[in-house]
Amino acid sequence: MKLFQVLVALAILSGSMISISTAKPAYATKEGKKCGYCHVTAGKPDLNDTGKCYKANDHSLAKCAAPAGS
Repeated sequence: MKLFQVLVALAILSGSMISISTAKPAYATKEGKKCGYCHVTAGKPDLNDTGKCYKANDHSLAKCAAPAGS
């Protein structure tokens, strides 16, 4: 019974991690932009000014300036 509880806990944990890790690339797909458009370094959580604007404006680029060099 203890093994079953551990396996259920691991299944829940791994399922939640999958949904967390796939959420952000969905934004890039939605906007048609690469991750580096909003992130200081693609694949890292740190946002540039465009990313901060995107987050603050309900995940919309409508009010956000393009990042420098794009």
